[in-house]
Amino acid sequence: MTDPAEPADDATTVALIAALQLGDGQFPGGGFAFSWGLESLVADGEVARERWTDFVEGQLRGRWASADRVLVAHAHAAAREPDPARMLDAWRGVDALAEASAVVEAARLGSRRAGRALLGTHARLETPGAATLKAEVDAGRAHGHLAPVQGAVLAGAGLDEASALAVSAYTMASGLGTAAIRLGFVGHLDAQRALARLRPTIAALVAGPRPPLDALCTAVPVADIALMRHPDRALRLFSN
Repeated sequence: MTDPAEPADDATTVALIAALQLGDGQFPGGGFAFSWGLESLVADGEVARERWTDFVEGQLRGRWASADRVLVAHAHAAAREPDPARMLDAWRGVDALAEASAVVEAARLGSRRAGRALLGTHARLETPGAATLKAEVDAGRAHGHLAPVQGAVLAGAGLDEASALAVSAYTMASGLGTAAIRLGFVGHLDAQRALARLRPTIAALVAGPRPPLDALCTAVPVADIALMRHPDRALRLFSN
C-alpha cells in the first residue's frame, strides 16, 4: 500500500524541473562564446541601453520566432519519429535547411559550434538520441546546427514541443542578456527586468500551431550586418 504521506510522482513537475535545468544559463551548452552580433552593435552604438528590452524583443520576433522556432519545432517532431531511419532522414533535413538558410557566415559557423557543443553535452549526459545524432555530425552526414539540435535533445530529455520551444526562446533571450552583462552594457537587474517583461511575449510566440518549414525567414538586418563586420574587429570578447 502506498504511504499517503509520500507525494505521488508528478510528471508535470518533473517536466518543469527538466525545463528549468535545460534552460539554466549554467547548463554547459557552449553559448557563452557567442553574442550573435551584439558585441559589434554595442561597439558601434547601434543599441541604446534604455531600449534593451526592445532590442531583445526584436531579436525574438525577427530571428527566433520566424526561424529558430520553425527549426526547433520540426526537429522536435523528427526526434519523436519511432522509425530510426525515418527519424534521421527527417532530422538531417531540418539541419540541412538550417545550413542553407544561414547566409551570414559568422552566424552559420556560430550555430554549428554552439549546436555541436550542446549535442556533445547531451551525449555525455546520455540524453536519449543524442549519441546517434552526434555520430551523424561526427561522420560529416549532418552539420549539427543549434536549433535542430535543441529540438532533438529537448525531445529526448522528455520535454513536449511547447516546453522545448519555451526553453529555446528563453535561452536566446537570457543568452543575449548574459552577453550584454559581460560587455558591461547592461547590469544584472537590467537583464532580469527585460526577461520579466518579455515573459508574455515569449509565451505568445511559443503558442500556436507548428509553422511549415517553408515559412522559415529572418528579419534582423542590423544584427546580420554586425555579424558580418565582427570578424574584422581587432579586439573581440565573443566569437561572433
